[in-house]
Amino acid sequence: MTIRRVHHLNFLVRDLDAAVARYESALGLRLERLDELPGRGVRTARFRAGETWIVLVQPVAEGEPMRALERQGEGFFLVSYEVDDLAAAAAQARAAGAATSSDAPRTGLDGWRVIDLAPASMHGALVQLCEEPSP
Repeated sequence: MTIRRVHHLNFLVRDLDAAVARYESALGLRLERLDELPGRGVRTARFRAGETWIVLVQPVAEGEPMRALERQGEGFFLVSYEVDDLAAAAAQARAAGAATSSDAPRTGLDGWRVIDLAPASMHGALVQLCEEPSP
């Protein structure tokens, strides 16, 4: 597996509009996109920081992001690493003893294909592998 870069960092927020305003004013970031992922029960806001996306995630329906917000409160949620071949990267992680959240990837924002590695396998961190769709 070759990790190309940190693809995105997700942060859980209770109020997306307030969080967007804070990230713009405090960090000087410019909002790139607002999106909804009904399958994950979230609204998102994206900013660019170099080659990395910063994604603010507001849970709006039941699901893992909502449970995580209830469990741990606002703040850092996950790091997503971009890989060239998601299937091969997931297979390598499994062969090394890391558990994945599912056997097959799911589709995220902009057609990103992602698969989560279980926090227990990654010393408590929620790590995600991500492959961007081919142009």
